[in-house]
Amino acid sequence: MTQETPRDANTQKSDFDTLIRGAQRQWCAHALQTALIILVIAVCCHYVGLLDGARLSEGIPSIIQLLVESLPPDFRDAGAWIRPILDTLAMSIAGTALAVFFSLPLSILAARPTTPHPVVREASRWVLNTLRSIPELIMGIIFVAAVGFGPLPGVLALGLHSIGMVGKFFAETIEHAGQEPVEAVRAAGADRVQVILHGVLPQVLSQMIDVALYRWEYNFRASTVMGMVGAGGIGFQLVASLRLMQYREVSAILLVILLLVSLVDTLGSRLRKRFQ
Repeated sequence: MTQETPRDANTQKSDFDTLIRGAQRQWCAHALQTALIILVIAVCCHYVGLLDGARLSEGIPSIIQLLVESLPPDFRDAGAWIRPILDTLAMSIAGTALAVFFSLPLSILAARPTTPHPVVREASRWVLNTLRSIPELIMGIIFVAAVGFGPLPGVLALGLHSIGMVGKFFAETIEHAGQEPVEAVRAAGADRVQVILHGVLPQVLSQMIDVALYRWEYNFRASTVMGMVGAGGIGFQLVASLRLMQYREVSAILLVILLLVSLVDTLGSRLRKRFQ
């Protein structure tokens, strides 16, 4: 039976002490990073007035008064909201379809495994970054001025902004695709397009569908806001009621929007489960 020598025991103790010191240094580094993040958050909250309790408390009576004036909700003109609701739904679907249609080729060009050249990749990523850096409302104002009022400018604004977001997620999904199927397709003599169609897309198609459905849910919520800049939909009715200070009708429209958003989220979840 082998006995442990004092030298071995000292070596084990030294290794244990080294591990403890390494763990302590790592803990201190994490604690310092956490403290720095908390400090930055606190400074930002103070800068925007979120920690100004006196100012916040002054607004409480106004909020209570507004809530009192908004109750009970007034649904007398609910029949006139059906067309704007359909406009909002159609706007979100068309905008998402437009985004997916253009995001797919851009994401293929922006992903390392499928791009034909690094310059093409950087140019595609620049296009995606530019599109998602411009808010939907700004695009909505531009397109309202260009093509007039109605759902069309809302579709164009939602679609173009969504190309930047959906294309980014599509590209990252392609970059995380496994290389074994790709190499197998290449070994069979496939060209670049066949490799993408048979080696890459089958791996990432379900994830792309998830992204598209999530974006549709987002676009439906965003399309209610697009009406505020003249892009039609239920948001236009909401702004009209606000301008006339018909707060009971405003609360009714908000309840309708809440119900519709919940229905769209539920439908999106079921569709994602079906395509998994």
